[in-house]
Amino acid sequence: MKTPPRGYKVPYKELLLGCGNNLTKKIHSNASDKWVNLTTLDINPDHNPDVVWDLETFPYPFPDSEFDEIHAYEVLEHTGQQGDYKFYFKQFSELARILKDGGLLFGSVPKPDSIWAWGDPSHKRVLPPESFVFLDQRTYEQVGKTNLSDFRYIWKDSFEIQFTDYSEHCFFFILRIAKHAIHGQRTS
Repeated sequence: MKTPPRGYKVPYKELLLGCGNNLTKKIHSNASDKWVNLTTLDINPDHNPDVVWDLETFPYPFPDSEFDEIHAYEVLEHTGQQGDYKFYFKQFSELARILKDGGLLFGSVPKPDSIWAWGDPSHKRVLPPESFVFLDQRTYEQVGKTNLSDFRYIWKDSFEIQFTDYSEHCFFFILRIAKHAIHGQRTS
């Protein structure tokens, strides 16, 4: 195992979802751009992932608080269905469950106006940047003051947006899980 980023304790663990044949660490924070202790997951066994799993099957095959980082590059749009808010929050609840408190979710998805958003026949939904505000419990302070939909009855965790950026075709993000941020410990 390589040395974990400064300030982190061993065993530092990373998970790459939908790894395919590309093991590049595309996004990183002030931590390393090299993998430390990587587990790969993909639905396709031909890619030789460590774990073969369908990301639409819950629960994911990992214990609670297992990973310091989860990386999901151009994979989330292949799951769920557009407008299926229950799946949206269930999937992010699973990601929160397997992340350690304070852990980071690094991801990229096609921009809604990209030709690839719906050009790939396996894409089931787009995840516009605006959809991520519903993952931060602080957003719900607006309930009753604006037209914001209130999903707190199914969403108990809180992902705080740490970073966003865009390329011609992709939206990139880093989210930090704050499991004890608002309502005490999360419920499963």
